[in-house]
Amino acid sequence: MTRELQGRKVAILATDGVERVELEQPRGALFAAGARTDLISVHPGEIQARQFDMVSCGTFPVDRVISDAEPDDYDALLLPGGTVNPDQLRMNPDAVAFVKSFCASGKPVAAICHGPWTLVEADVVRGRRMTCWPSIRTDLRNAGAEVVDEEVCIDGQFTTSRSPADLPAFCAAIVEQFDKAAHPAPA
Repeated sequence: MTRELQGRKVAILATDGVERVELEQPRGALFAAGARTDLISVHPGEIQARQFDMVSCGTFPVDRVISDAEPDDYDALLLPGGTVNPDQLRMNPDAVAFVKSFCASGKPVAAICHGPWTLVEADVVRGRRMTCWPSIRTDLRNAGAEVVDEEVCIDGQFTTSRSPADLPAFCAAIVEQFDKAAHPAPA
């Protein structure tokens, strides 16, 4: 087990409808690399996870509510997908403001599958090269991003992937990119 992210703290922003594997596998990779994570959501308690968007597959406990979270408390941000999850996040002003502020900090941000929808809503994709699930490529293009069909796309602070099939490459890439964060956030 490597520990390159020892002392780093990662915000995972998700809500009901998150694609379970897109939260669970990256979180596991981050944990294995020594990072601490907080699952931040729009409501307290637990969020409902899904498999293939349709099948209920358990819950995740929420560590912090978005209205109480500050980007300065974190070294990196992870936006898992699932169709319902980012659709709800982009409708929540606190979630959008958090993402916009986090992106403005220059710290690393990773999004997979439908996760970039929240980045679109935060108006931070213009001029960026990104990948995503095929059905939201038009949304990214219309928001000013250059969309590519690649397993993992890294452009500055952003790391994006297309789907759960890309998770092995995505997990390796986010550990590497999050390791490049300047300094760990205060404990």
